[in-house]
This record gives sequence, C-alpha cells and structure tokens, in this order.
Amino acid sequence: MYIDTVPNRNSPPAVLLRESSRVGNKILKRTLANLSDWPPARIDLLRRVLKGDSLVSTSDALTIERSLPHGHVAAVLGTLRRSGVEHDLARDPSPARDLVVALIVARILAPASKLATARGLNHQTASSSLGALLGLESVDEDHLYQALDWLLNRQQRIESKLAARHLEQGSVVLYDVTSTYFEGRNCPLARYGHSRDERPGNLQIVFGLLTSQDGCPVAVEVFEGNTGDPKTVAEQIRKLRQRFQIQQVVLVGDRGMLPSARIREDLETEEGVRWITALRAPQIQRLATDGNLQLSLFDQQDLAEMQHPSYPGERLIACRNPLLAEERTRKREELLAATEKQLEKVRAATQRKRRPLRGKKEIGLAVGKVLGHYKMGKHFTLIIEEDRFEWKRKPASIERKAALDGIYVIRTSVPANQLTSSQVVEKYKSLSTVERAFRSLKSVDLKVRPIYHHQAGRVKAHVFLCMLAYYVEWHMRRELAPLLFDDEDPEAAQARRSSIVAPARRSASAEVKAARKQTIDGLPVQSFRSLLAGLATLTRNRVRMGEHSFDVWATPTALQARVFEFLQVRP
Repeated sequence: MYIDTVPNRNSPPAVLLRESSRVGNKILKRTLANLSDWPPARIDLLRRVLKGDSLVSTSDALTIERSLPHGHVAAVLGTLRRSGVEHDLARDPSPARDLVVALIVARILAPASKLATARGLNHQTASSSLGALLGLESVDEDHLYQALDWLLNRQQRIESKLAARHLEQGSVVLYDVTSTYFEGRNCPLARYGHSRDERPGNLQIVFGLLTSQDGCPVAVEVFEGNTGDPKTVAEQIRKLRQRFQIQQVVLVGDRGMLPSARIREDLETEEGVRWITALRAPQIQRLATDGNLQLSLFDQQDLAEMQHPSYPGERLIACRNPLLAEERTRKREELLAATEKQLEKVRAATQRKRRPLRGKKEIGLAVGKVLGHYKMGKHFTLIIEEDRFEWKRKPASIERKAALDGIYVIRTSVPANQLTSSQVVEKYKSLSTVERAFRSLKSVDLKVRPIYHHQAGRVKAHVFLCMLAYYVEWHMRRELAPLLFDDEDPEAAQARRSSIVAPARRSASAEVKAARKQTIDGLPVQSFRSLLAGLATLTRNRVRMGEHSFDVWATPTALQARVFEFLQVRP
C-alpha cells in the first residue's frame, strides 16, 4: 500500500490510498480510499507508517529534562498557607511577600546562608521546586536581603496578628531567653556575654521568645549579647499590654528570669499581671533553715503549699521528685570526685622535686581554675601556703545540700481560685516547650546560628524569620504527630502520671508506636527531619515529547499520601 497524489486540472490534487500488485509483466493498482479531505499532517504520518518509518525516534519519544524534589516543598508551603502566615505577611500578593515565603520554607527544608538559598531558588542551580512554584527562578542574595528589610518593617503587625490568634485575656504566656554566637565584629547587637553554646570566645546576641501555653511562638525580640535575662522582662510586659492589648495575663518564667527584684519593679506594679516562677537554691535553703520547709511534708505526698512572711501575698508550692533527687546525688558525687582528682594533681605539683609549684598566688590560680570548672568550691576547705596546699571535704555542707535534693519550690501570685497547686506546677513545667523551641531553632532543624549579618536590623529580621519558620514547623508537627515519634495524645499521657510532680510519661499508644517503629496502619514512624527527606523523593519532572514540554509529578507512595492527608495539602 502507498499514498498516491493525482493531479486534478484546476482542482486540488486527489490524495488516494492505493494498493499495487504484479501479475506477470503487468502492475495492477487498486484504490482503497480517498484521503483528499485529510489534513496534510495526518497524510504525512500515514505515508511514514506505510514506509516503515519510526514516527518518533527512541531518544525523542520521552525525555525528562529536569527532575526537582517537590513533595517536601508542597507540604511546607501548603502548611504555611493553611496556618495563615502568608496572609499575615501581606494581604495582597507581591514579590517581597513571595521572597519572604521562600525564605521561610527554605529555612525549614535546608537551612543555609542567603547566598546558598538564592542559588537553591535559581533556575540553573535549583535544589527543589520552590523557586518554580513561587516564580522566583531568577533571584539573587540582594533580593533576599531586601526581603529581610521588608519583613522587619512588618514584624510588629505580624506578631500582633499571631497574638490575636493564639492569646486571649487571662492567657498563660511562656517566656524564656537564650543566646547564640555571632561571626564577625561589626554588628551593634553583638557583645561578649554568657554563652549558652559553649562559645565564650565569640560575640553573642540574646533573644527572648514569647509563646502560648502550648508552646506556639507568638513574638521574638533580639537584645544585645551582654543583656541579663531579667532586664528583658519589662519590654515583654509592655508588648503584651500595649501592643497585644492583653490586660489580664499570667507570665511564666524560670527562676533566673523573674528574681525578686524584677518581680517588685516590673510585675507587682502592673495591675492584671500575674506570674509564676521558682525560688533559687539559696532561697530554698533559707526556707529549710527557718523551719518552714520540712522534709516530713513529703512523707505522704510530693507536693505541699505554704506561705512565708518573706513572700507576702504569694503562694509557695514545694515539690519533691525522688528520681530528680537520685540524679542530683549521683551528679554531685561525680563532680566531687572529679574535683578531688584535679586538686590532688595541684597538691602533687607543690611536692614534686623538680620545679615544684610555689607561691600562694600561683597555687591559688591553679586551684581556682579547678574549682571554677567543676563549681564545687563551697564543699571544700582549702589551705594554701607558699609551699603547701591541702584540702578536705565539708561534710556538713554536702549534707545540707543533699537534704534538699529533688526539692524545688514554685512561687506565684496567681490566686488559688484561679489555678490549683497542681495547675501552677503544670504551667511552670510548660517552659520545657520553650526549651524545645530553642533546640529546634538553634541546632536540630532551623539552625539560626551562626549569624553573619552585620546590620542590627538584618540580625533581628533573621531571628524573626526563624521564628516564623518554627511557627510553621510547630503546626506541621501537631498535624503529623501520628507519623512521628511525638506523642499525639498528650491528655492520655498526662492521665498516666501519678501526680504532676512525677516524671512525664508517654501515652500507651506512643509507647507502642515507639517500640514497633510503626503506626497502627503499618507505616514507618520517623523523625520530622527524615519525614521531610522522604517527601523530597516525590519529584516534579519537566518532560519533553517531540517539540512539546510539560510537567509530570511522581506518584506519591502510601506514606507520602498519608502525610498530605494529615496536612490537608494537595501535593
């Protein structure tokens, strides 16, 4: 068979499908169909088929031009939009808003510098589908720095929206501060101060985080690196009352955050502000010395409420945790033994024959270095002379300290008709959620440190950006708790505790999940970070067929489909 084109005088030529055969010396032709009304392209394809040509070569049949990780981007970006963050940034779409959204999502997916983030968005060097989804395939680091400036100008308005969403009159608000190290010398906020990251040689910045009772971040503020924790409290009270318009609030801070002086100056003068904190060790020791805190209180219970003239109008709630007592006893004995080992080395140095250690000053410096490291100097009696050094333990001091092992005292101005003793202890223990946020921000997921920005505004914007990223992650963790090692039933976990003072326990379902490493549905239980990595294998592929290109998404696995179902996000 073949296609024959027959001229037709003044009319268009006739296109015929014919069959030919040979009979003797003659060639016979037979017309099978008239194809004159077919489009030329279809006729050409049929002609190629009849000739035995391949319509599309094997190499051109289906070509994947680009394959980008996509599933984790869809999950994080979808959650960000569902949680309202995109609308909080700006009601109307804008290039600046898209850049900030990209920075937040990228901070969760792969924390990196602004230069590396810009390269991850760029079309030529993209590391995911994020740039393509947001139309940001031709940005550079300068665009991202400008987006940080745009974000900083809107921080107060965004925080007010978050507070309106998660706080109300009479809310319990958690507050804590941390520090992180700075790389460089030129930022006005960077100062030498207390390093919580064991980097005392670096300049530091301090930032405080306000969260709701369940640990949802609401606001963050950056301070100079040498700012003491208590000095940051007054600004938080003003923020809550003036900017967030919350006149009735219960502020929860740790014992270093809310000392007595700060309570008198910043909290007692504010009508409607209540607080929950804890006593320091010397204050607890004085209570025991005065006879108000008696160990017999804990013979039948682990929690007892009391009052003391030194704390007028306050409730003191004494708690004793036996497991905590054992841990502190063990740790103290190990520190005492380590201190004695090092002090013995100093004593041996004063007695060696060659170049012995001499002089009260030199011996004192060596001893001070040991005691400063282990912080056990109060439990030793020291004798330092020009050519001799001796030491011995103080049994009475150690016994007094051991008697209070496992005992802590919560102090609060909240009346009993508002919160019971157990509820007060529970609120104070909720500060662990802020510590969890700091862990995620600084090391586990979002990596706010080290900080390289030189301008104070850029540093503040960077920390705020990381807080918004944690806000999105916080929502994701709550939705994905059944697939993570997290406990998805905190109420059941709380019910398993014998008292609020007892160590926290996981719910029965969480323990089964952790033991089997599988969910009830048989899906693998993972960490948040490994779950994101698994989602990244759901790719967005740019496919070419002939002269046409189009996008094809990989088919989700059962686990990936379940993730999107929990998040209520379309991949």
